Amino acid sequence: MKAEKRKKLKAAGWVVGSAGDFLELTPQEEQYIELKLLLSESLRKERLRHGLSQEELASLIKSSQSRVAKMEANDPSVSIDLLLKALFATGATREDLADIIASAA
Repeated sequence: MKAEKRKKLKAAGWVVGSAGDFLELTPQEEQYIELKLLLSESLRKERLRHGLSQEELASLIKSSQSRVAKMEANDPSVSIDLLLKALFATGATREDLADIIASAA
């Protein structure tokens, strides 16, 4: 948000902050959420880069297409473990994952 708009909102009595502020998240919780979002986005990019359908990726990880869709949509029921397993199935390496994690910093 631009500084001028922020200033006008504050002058009008509004409280301006982040989603983390609103939800009272700790810095650790914010980092966890950001990392999970990055892993979900990376999974979709890697799947498409390798020309895999959601169904094909699901077969590689012995899961269902709907579960892959949930992984890519960052559904709260999806664990980071499953995201990592799926990323490895697309051919991602530990170095690739390190780059993803580093981009969250």
